[in-house]
Amino acid sequence: MNDDAQSPAFRPARGLAHCVIGTLALAGAAWAARGVWQVRLAVTGEPLSGPPDQGDGNHRPLTSLEDAYHLVSTVGDIATVLCAVTFLLWLSQVRDNARALSGQRLRYAGPWVYLGWVVPIANLWVPRGIVAEVYRAGRPDARLPWTVNVWWGLWLVGALSGAGLMYADSKDDVIARAYGDVTPLLVADTAVVGAAVACALVVRAVTDAQDSRGDAGARPATP
Repeated sequence: MNDDAQSPAFRPARGLAHCVIGTLALAGAAWAARGVWQVRLAVTGEPLSGPPDQGDGNHRPLTSLEDAYHLVSTVGDIATVLCAVTFLLWLSQVRDNARALSGQRLRYAGPWVYLGWVVPIANLWVPRGIVAEVYRAGRPDARLPWTVNVWWGLWLVGALSGAGLMYADSKDDVIARAYGDVTPLLVADTAVVGAAVACALVVRAVTDAQDSRGDAGARPATP
């Protein structure tokens, strides 16, 4: 599947890359704070009144620590959405740049920049494949940076562990999980923070590769 009719113009992505790295730092810090609050909940222990969700639609008043966790978690959600939006904008632009630099059709069509994250099964490898192809368009003779595999491995752990980016539990359910067994939550949080750091390195490597080749004028004409 490929929708590239002609080679687009090369557009330096340095400014957008800086925005992505900034939002990655924000999201990583927010998830680290979420982990700290989960540890605090685990250390404090569940109140005698039980978990926040009492069942049958009943919820007890939150403690100050639980209320603070709701706030920290909400900030983390907002930071994650902001990070996702800026990353996808950057990925779309560097994919277009890869098309301009290579002068050839790419393996994944433009819509896969977005669909690759949500289509079941395909989301296990398509986003990494797009990033790898984009990097190689900038540096055809270079090996793929190790940070790409580290980023993708940590992303999968954080997203698919059942306790990280894609868990469907409410904030009150997560609080109850922190009281019961905080370890799976912390593993997922650590993976997400690590993925954010590795992703920042990937963004920088891909952008540097494209800009250096673009500045050298290595943009073949479209066949």
